[in-house]
Amino acid sequence: MTKLVIPEPKKTLIPIHGSDEFFPVRRVYCIGRNYAAHTIEMGFDPDKEPPFFFQKNTDNIDTSGQFPYPPESSDVHYELELVVALNKGGSNIKEEDAYDHIYGFGIGLDMTRRDLQGVCKKMGRPWEIGKAFERSAPMGSLTPMSEVGKMESGSIQLKVNDEVRQDGDLDMMLWKIPEQIAILSKFYDITAGDLIMTGTPAGVGPIVKGDKLVGTIDGLQTLSVEVV
Repeated sequence: MTKLVIPEPKKTLIPIHGSDEFFPVRRVYCIGRNYAAHTIEMGFDPDKEPPFFFQKNTDNIDTSGQFPYPPESSDVHYELELVVALNKGGSNIKEEDAYDHIYGFGIGLDMTRRDLQGVCKKMGRPWEIGKAFERSAPMGSLTPMSEVGKMESGSIQLKVNDEVRQDGDLDMMLWKIPEQIAILSKFYDITAGDLIMTGTPAGVGPIVKGDKLVGTIDGLQTLSVEVV
């Protein structure tokens, strides 16, 4: 038996819809600016840059349905995303084999301290302080791909206090799911337990305490989050 000098950190587990099983999370990859309209609203040209990724920490995931407004920020934004959960991995995966590596899908929010991220951009620094903070990745349950298919298209929508703020379709992704998996596997040894947050449609914006966010994607379980 391995002897630990401190208590073992708590594992991050995401519930599986309609089951008593859970998905254990290893890493969280996020693709940036993967919808053209969102890329434009952030001030960039979607035709002039290759895909890029950043990471959130595993323990940033929160399935409680609450998002505590974080410290050191006065401009926190929502970004609704399709989440892809992998059941196996590898390196240099071919696009045509990518779906063989997917367990299922869910809905997540990439909550962002936009003011802090903006400072990082101006100074050429990493984004972690704006992206990878406590409970910055609210998520709902996962649904196996065997039940919902490949999720190549379908409505993706976010309401804030019953008002539609984001409204798009999964087929609007600039870099499709197989491309994301293939590209990631060139740079990382991705594996079972990894998540990919696949980008957000246009309409991102700020939240305040008391806001109620409801995210929907065709075929998946609704994600409801209250800002506290």
